[in-house]
Amino acid sequence: MLTRGIRGATAVGANTREAILEATRELLAAMVEANGVKVEDIASAFFTSSRDLNAEFPALAARQMGWTDVALLCGHEMDVPGALRMCLRILIHVNTEKKASEMVHVYLHSAKVLRPDFEGGAG
Repeated sequence: MLTRGIRGATAVGANTREAILEATRELLAAMVEANGVKVEDIASAFFTSSRDLNAEFPALAARQMGWTDVALLCGHEMDVPGALRMCLRILIHVNTEKKASEMVHVYLHSAKVLRPDFEGGAG
């Protein structure tokens, strides 16, 4: 088995604990479903947010979803001028037999602009 990365991003409606957790749960569920991932095959996940999101750690949502044995880490994105605000990004590392080209990356809501090459926000 190889370890592959799955990328995802979404917009968060407000800098509140519940908004961050809800957006994180929605994105994690979409990423897992799109790739047929089982929790036991997830090696780690890295969560980043734009600096305007700091009301809660997004990794808490993964813990609430049962990811108790997965290594999780949170951080902030670089503060690049003109970058998408209120943006949450996730990189999940999974153990899989799939090729890198078979991994489905998921971009939701206004974060779809980050990867216009993925029709419908996923690819």
